[in-house]
Amino acid sequence: MREGWRSEPAAHGGCQCGAVRFELPAGPKKSTVCHCRMCQRATGNAFAPLLEVPTSEVTWHGTPSVWASSSVAERGFCSTCGTPLFYRSGDTTEFMAGSLTGFDYRPVANHGVEGCVPWVKGLHHLPDHATRPELVAEVVSHQAPEE
Repeated sequence: MREGWRSEPAAHGGCQCGAVRFELPAGPKKSTVCHCRMCQRATGNAFAPLLEVPTSEVTWHGTPSVWASSSVAERGFCSTCGTPLFYRSGDTTEFMAGSLTGFDYRPVANHGVEGCVPWVKGLHHLPDHATRPELVAEVVSHQAPEE
């Protein structure tokens, strides 16, 4: 197995609206976090937590839209709700960890650390706060149910 890859259980996930879903069989997978500027812009976030799998192993339900973000890679997303879903280069696809349902994501490495925003390294020192129950009770979600 390639460096950082480990045998993992099956996984599945998809976009917010449910138009695009995917299944990943049990087998080799690699979990990493990318801090590069391209991933920051693609996710609208400080980093991209990614689960890498062989592209040939992915089963799609619905068709993601794809955009060539560089000369070596493309990024997939749902054209209905806009959810970023993956980064694909070569023979692997790296899924956004937030699009996974019920998968024990455990990253093995940080990549693109030259783009790491300074405040990320201090997040573990901040206090944790759960969402207020009264807010949860009044929100009407338009997201598809998680499977």
